[in-house]
Amino acid sequence: MAESNEQAARAQKPQAKGTATNQNARPATKGQPKARNTKPAQANTTQVKPVANQSEVKPTQSNTTQSNTTRAKADPKATAKQQPAKTAAEQTAKALKQEEAALLRADTYTNAPKVSRRTLTKEEREAIAKQREEENKEAEKLASTAARGRIGRWWARLQSGPNKITLSMAIVALGVVYGDIGTSPLYTAQTFLSGQGGLGSADREAVLGMLSLVFWSITLITTVKYVLIAMRIDNNGEGGIFALYSLIRRRGAWLAIPAMVGGAAFLADSVLTPAVSISSAVEGLQTLPPLEHVFEENPSLTLMITVVIIVVLFSVQSRGTESIGRVFGSIVLIWFTFLAVVGLVNLSNDWTVFEALNPIYGVKFLFSPHNAAGIALMGTVFLSTTGAEALYSDMGHVGRGNIYFTWPFIKVALVCNYFGQGAWILANSRNPEYNTMKTLNPFFQMMTPNVRYVAVVLSVTAGVIASQALITGAFTMVSEATRLNWMPHLQVRYPARTRGQLYIPVVNGVLCVSTLIVLGIFKDSEHISAAYGLALTITMITTTVLLAVYLWYSGRRIGAVIFTVVFLAIQIMFFVASMAKFLHGGWFTMLLTLAILFVMYTWNEGTKLERAQRRHMRPVDFLPALDKLHSDFRIPYFADNIVYLTSDSETKRLDTDIFFSIFADHPKRARAWWAVSVETTDEPFTREYSVENFGTSYLYRVRFRLGFKVSQSIPAYIHQIMHDLSKTGELPKQRSLYPKVDADPDIGTIRYVLIHKALMPESKVSSRGALSLQAKYAIRHMAGSPVKWFGLAPYNPLVEVQPLFVSTRRPPRLKRTDFVRGPVPSRRKADPAAVPDPLDTTNGLGELVKAVESEASAPGGRPASGKPRGKSDFTRADADTVARMARASRQKSE
Repeated sequence: MAESNEQAARAQKPQAKGTATNQNARPATKGQPKARNTKPAQANTTQVKPVANQSEVKPTQSNTTQSNTTRAKADPKATAKQQPAKTAAEQTAKALKQEEAALLRADTYTNAPKVSRRTLTKEEREAIAKQREEENKEAEKLASTAARGRIGRWWARLQSGPNKITLSMAIVALGVVYGDIGTSPLYTAQTFLSGQGGLGSADREAVLGMLSLVFWSITLITTVKYVLIAMRIDNNGEGGIFALYSLIRRRGAWLAIPAMVGGAAFLADSVLTPAVSISSAVEGLQTLPPLEHVFEENPSLTLMITVVIIVVLFSVQSRGTESIGRVFGSIVLIWFTFLAVVGLVNLSNDWTVFEALNPIYGVKFLFSPHNAAGIALMGTVFLSTTGAEALYSDMGHVGRGNIYFTWPFIKVALVCNYFGQGAWILANSRNPEYNTMKTLNPFFQMMTPNVRYVAVVLSVTAGVIASQALITGAFTMVSEATRLNWMPHLQVRYPARTRGQLYIPVVNGVLCVSTLIVLGIFKDSEHISAAYGLALTITMITTTVLLAVYLWYSGRRIGAVIFTVVFLAIQIMFFVASMAKFLHGGWFTMLLTLAILFVMYTWNEGTKLERAQRRHMRPVDFLPALDKLHSDFRIPYFADNIVYLTSDSETKRLDTDIFFSIFADHPKRARAWWAVSVETTDEPFTREYSVENFGTSYLYRVRFRLGFKVSQSIPAYIHQIMHDLSKTGELPKQRSLYPKVDADPDIGTIRYVLIHKALMPESKVSSRGALSLQAKYAIRHMAGSPVKWFGLAPYNPLVEVQPLFVSTRRPPRLKRTDFVRGPVPSRRKADPAAVPDPLDTTNGLGELVKAVESEASAPGGRPASGKPRGKSDFTRADADTVARMARASRQKSE
């Protein structure tokens, strides 16, 4: 019978005029019920049902929501009308469509943080292509060179190792590394004459003694200690005292003391170097005849020019040392060539000064009664080696091979200039014109007036470059201290393609302000030089100690002993001589060193205390509690997704800080919890992530691996990961109905949480430990927040403060003094205000659930037991929901 009806319906195929028929409408299939009992089809479909009379065709349109709608029946009055009346279901569907369209329009008013389909930007692809092209050219050049014999093979091995030499980076090395040591000729001889009582007191014995001490100090300290020994010891290409400490830290905990002291002294010297280098060069303008009266009328003009130059210098640091170094490198090449030429011109009048190459002249004059300065002369000689420590710390910026390649030229130029100044002093020691001068600088006076203009311009530029050498060295030192957890984690930028060339905004700002303070206190280079050099002698002594330990444990013990004795003896003399400047300005250097050392020490101690209380939970410990919270319908969602930013790199376990944050106070229920950590790689353009979900659909441990040149835009990457996991089915759908800040309807609401620690009053910790923790938290507050680094500020992140769970003291018990009337309530009595457990079948919701299940199982729908149901704070709807959940759980277990 059904088959005959189907054939009749196919034969008729009614097409009523004026009735819309959807092209996607499907014909009735076998087994389809009659038209009167047909359920609504899918959205936007119009079907025509076969009837006996074709003139009475009734169109039916399904509702888009398919929710409890019935097919509208034809009204006899509506048949005569041209347009049939819309049914209630159609009106409801239209209203829902309009509401949904309005909500989707609202989403378009803000932009969701999206990521590109590509893993590299256009600029990054161009940079990688350029780098590959350079590498291919270099490989072709090496291949052709290696085929030319023994020298060619040696050159090929050199270019493929850590001592690689390139012309471009050699020029960068000139601008970045040698600025500080290149300005030493500006003030070393001037300070020597001031200590000896003027030009008239500088006889041949004094000049040759000074030149001998300068030459052998540069040779022993800079060439032997740093270039030939220290630079062969690097930590993944990085140099400096902190990199050296990282290699030997396992040899003893006491090594942290010289490393901290030396690093603090180097950073203190980084504040003084820009001030003394630039101010001494700018003061050369006073030696120009046309400008003498201008500076006499405006004594503070020199200071104002110096301030402007320093502000501009620190402002351009964000462009990176590669771009700055190429410009500065060309200028430094001209500067050192100028130093050599000027020195050789003056040496042509008296070549006998090269007798000072004999070290006996220096030793005899140092202990001679004719030495008016005494042991303090070594403090003056030390000024010629001030750039040696910066040379070692900047090794990671330019590469060791490029420093090896350029240092011989630098040393020859310096020696020529120093000896040229000595020849000029000997030739003019009896000149009455110079004996009456208020301030005499042999560097500028040994030139003709026309050449002096060029010298002033080049010296000012060289002073700026000297400051650049110490600034880049300070960036490297702070970065190394951060890795050792001796300083707060700061935002680091990498303007160039190599990781060694970095920029730290906070350090740049602190150095700029500190340098301006130094200028405001000391005014000119003469007073600044009194404080200059003292801190650097401390750094050199501590570096010697660490180098000796490295040599000792590397098997060269005899060499370690000789190295320690020789260089400690020389540098202790430098330190004693520099201490003579303590009351004349050295106190400021020591005060600044102690302030930086306090930051390092307190941060290190505070970190040790925090790590001592850090605990991790295994999945078997935290999953049951999170599973129960995730399915507890009584607690409203804190957010659909709660994202915790953590520095913990553990991916198989959960930090107790996150667990405590979820359950502290009011539990933070969510559809998904996320623990996110960020790791910066040595490659520039790495973009990777890994996810551990612990076998759940609500807990995800995410670890980012981002290249040092990649912008750490965490919100955009979090959205990408959520979409990726949603597509693979690892993350349940989170369709959002209402507009959100990120305007991403496919992902639920996201709340970012950062956890900070605080010390409780009852904590059992020493006063030193409490001071370290308090200082650490104060420093962290001033250093900046990861909220800005990761781009979370627009998303209103939550910063929580949790107690630091170190051991606590138990305070004595309180004594109750009021009089209690009546019986004391039992401590075992339950609190009537407490929220009952939904699984508890003795009262509340549990009792109501039991009653509902009894009604369902009893005949007639009455409770199985005749006991009346007690009062409850829960509704029947709550009981129905829990009953369904309980039945589903039992069926699943069965």
